[in-house]
Amino acid sequence: MPRKLAPDMWLLGTALLLMSVGVIMVYSASAIVAAERFGDPYFFLKKQGFWAVLGCAALWAALRVDYRKVEQWKVPLLVATGVLLVLVLVPPFGQSINGTRRWLRLGPVSFQPAELAKLALVVFLAGFLARRRETLPDFRRGFLPPLGVAGVFSLLVVAQPDLGNAVTLLALTFALLFLAGSRVRHLSVVLLAALPLIVVAILAAPYRVRRVMAFVDPWQDPRGSGFQIIQSWLALGAGGPFGRGLGESRQKLFYLPEAHTDFIFAILGEELGLAGALAVVALFVVLVWRGLRIGLRAPDPFGAYLALGITVLLATQTVVNLGVVTGLLPTKGLPLPFISFGGSALVMTMLGTGVLLNISQHADG
Repeated sequence: MPRKLAPDMWLLGTALLLMSVGVIMVYSASAIVAAERFGDPYFFLKKQGFWAVLGCAALWAALRVDYRKVEQWKVPLLVATGVLLVLVLVPPFGQSINGTRRWLRLGPVSFQPAELAKLALVVFLAGFLARRRETLPDFRRGFLPPLGVAGVFSLLVVAQPDLGNAVTLLALTFALLFLAGSRVRHLSVVLLAALPLIVVAILAAPYRVRRVMAFVDPWQDPRGSGFQIIQSWLALGAGGPFGRGLGESRQKLFYLPEAHTDFIFAILGEELGLAGALAVVALFVVLVWRGLRIGLRAPDPFGAYLALGITVLLATQTVVNLGVVTGLLPTKGLPLPFISFGGSALVMTMLGTGVLLNISQHADG
């Protein structure tokens, strides 16, 4: 008799718990701002609730479709994503918000193609590495093609401008190439060549320079570029061991900018304290552990690279967001997976988790 397919319940439970925590924290962090701006304290909660339901549907769909069929879609998905990344830069398709073009307006909702680009790149890399792993030692035939695709995507994302997601795409590519057995010499040479380009990208935008200066010494401009990270520290410090209590944050009262998006972990730390913050971090550790376990036990190379790529993507975004909120990294516009407000990120994260769960059904042991 065929083996009964059953997903990794640790991973499923952790993902649903993180998403639930996210919905609660989005409401807690945004209710006052939503009431002030829109006259409805439930404004952001209703949106996040809608995206959470849609994300659960995406997870269920990915769980039902055999992940091996996804390999057949890697090229069409890559092309479609590339088209969307171009369209978002072209008026009137791209929606301009605060001087950036990162969203496509689809009726009453907005969609961020950069979020799809990360998942599409993982699928492409997994398919490429599974079929052409033996060519990886060859710089031209094995190393350059995946790097070229990631480079094109990164340039299109930088043009939005969105340096954070562009660096994420490159970091994801380097990580998968390293795990697949690429020569360290090739990785080192390309990395050294890319560093000056990243420096130029930072220097070309004054606001990025201000972010770096705020990272070095936020107290040099406490009411300007250093304001956000200082308010984040105040929120985390005020939480103490067990927090002020859910809904009792003071920094969300128009002090901490983007309290319900990129800096939501600071509000979580203030309201739930060190204990709550560590509990959420522990959930992410479980998520990464199960993802790596699935990747190492996948029944075929494509499944292994796909699972490892999704796990690396989730881990990278989590580490970067937590690093920014705690002041260990310069400010980047990357949301905390499952937790931060944002429809595109949540749906793509749940979709990727569904693919991981699908692979876990076929994994050995």
